[in-house]
Amino acid sequence: MNTNQALIQELCRLPQETEWVEFKHNNYDPEMIGHDISALANSAALHERNKAYMLWGIRDTDHEIVGTKYTLQSLKKGNEELENWLRGLLSNNAEFSFETETIGDKMVGILIISRAFGHPVTFEKVEYVRVGSYTKKLSAYPTLQAQLWDKIRSIRFEENAAIENLTLADALQMLQVQSYFDLSDQKKPSDDDSAAHYLTEEGILSREDNGLYSITNLGAILFAKDLTAFPSLSRKALRIIQYQDSNRMEMLREQTYPSGYAVGFETALQYLSALLPSRETIPQSGIRTKITAYPEIAIREAVANALIHQDFSVRGSGPMVEVFANRIEITNPGAPLVDTIRILDNPPRSRNEKLASLMRRLHICEEAGTGWDKMVMACEYAQLPAPRMTIYANDTRVTLYSMMKYADIPLDDRIWACYLHACIQFMQGEQMSNASLRERFGLGSSGAASISRLIKDTIRENLIKPADPNTAPRYMRYIPIWA
Repeated sequence: MNTNQALIQELCRLPQETEWVEFKHNNYDPEMIGHDISALANSAALHERNKAYMLWGIRDTDHEIVGTKYTLQSLKKGNEELENWLRGLLSNNAEFSFETETIGDKMVGILIISRAFGHPVTFEKVEYVRVGSYTKKLSAYPTLQAQLWDKIRSIRFEENAAIENLTLADALQMLQVQSYFDLSDQKKPSDDDSAAHYLTEEGILSREDNGLYSITNLGAILFAKDLTAFPSLSRKALRIIQYQDSNRMEMLREQTYPSGYAVGFETALQYLSALLPSRETIPQSGIRTKITAYPEIAIREAVANALIHQDFSVRGSGPMVEVFANRIEITNPGAPLVDTIRILDNPPRSRNEKLASLMRRLHICEEAGTGWDKMVMACEYAQLPAPRMTIYANDTRVTLYSMMKYADIPLDDRIWACYLHACIQFMQGEQMSNASLRERFGLGSSGAASISRLIKDTIRENLIKPADPNTAPRYMRYIPIWA
């Protein structure tokens, strides 16, 4: 039995027509079809269905297969093919396909319609919706109209299918199922159906209307054995590139991790750590300690943020880590949702909420918005330059710098570090001082004059201000400009 035959059988088992399924016999009126495509697409979104359907050759009273006379592909409106005519009058977010299937000796026509995405689907610039088994103008039902917009706005990238029409066995074969159960601290069930129950509840798998399965974007991006098997996600694999010097003139090595992020994250971090300079010390305790050029927690949070907060709608690019002689650059598609000036104190936001939530529960990242706090504090503790975020047209880049003398740090980066230090101090219930900033940069009392100049430069950039302007200069404390 092929997928269309399975779909027809599943839909015929429904007790009656629904807001997302309509049965016809031989009614092929073009205007009616246009109205119904709009209505069914909108109703599919309203009822959280991925697809809606019109079937010809099915009696609507008892869903008996009686057959139909025509194939949808052969129908015309005037001299124009029906499909082209419909696409010219439907809004550009209308996605549908015509299929024909034979059941026994009877022909069945299938119109498969994707749910509305972005905005309601219109026909001749009018929005329609299904009310019970009837097609009505959406404007006549304000409550449904408001509910539809809420549903459309809440549709997430993670919920869409990365690949469809798979048997359960094939779907499980494409995923690292054991990794999901290991990371979520659950015992893997002994049979596929029980495993599928957990994966479906998690949103990793989705059971389709034809009885087959699809792997969601969430499932693929986290647990795929090979992301290149998913055409829409093949460019989202994490890449790590190392260069010889401080520029991109000579590449030393490149490694791509095609597995899902949850599966390959720790392996990628281990590989990245091996590329970075480090040294071992033996303190008085006698325990050998490894000291790396960059704080491990800063690298972990920067890479995790790049994976989680990327904009998956940006085609042709994915997360990338570039290792230079003096810095690490972590780049991801999309601009941040939070103002970079308020990156430390604003509440966390993610365009991929389900992805962030599941990665938190799998102990891969923090969802509480503390990633940047940890990066900044780790760099301060190591007396490194502050991490820098740079926003481009379609990308965001976070740069971590290796050890640098204070005099060699560019002025812009000193000002940024001063501002972030004031933010961290304020969030800990303290206030920045000349002494605290000197300690942050690893300077002694002889650096007081240099730090005073830096504080004045940061005030001039309108990033910090005196906590009490009337305090004597030697006792002056400073807070972020927004405090």
